[in-house]
Amino acid sequence: MEVEIGNVTSTIRAMVGDALLAPKTLDKIVRAVLEAVKEHEEHGKRAHSERRITGGVSHERDQEER
Repeated sequence: MEVEIGNVTSTIRAMVGDALLAPKTLDKIVRAVLEAVKEHEEHGKRAHSERRITGGVSHERDQEER
């Protein structure tokens, strides 16, 4: 089966490489990254606090055993 196309109409948009993301999409990405960084920092603080508490308890136990 042969198909003949007489005319083709197309819309072509030139885009600048820096403008590939819509502002709303970029905003969503930035918010997600900031939230992930915040969660990472909070986890680090909790882990540090737990190590400090655990270390203190361990130190007290060692002192009691002496």
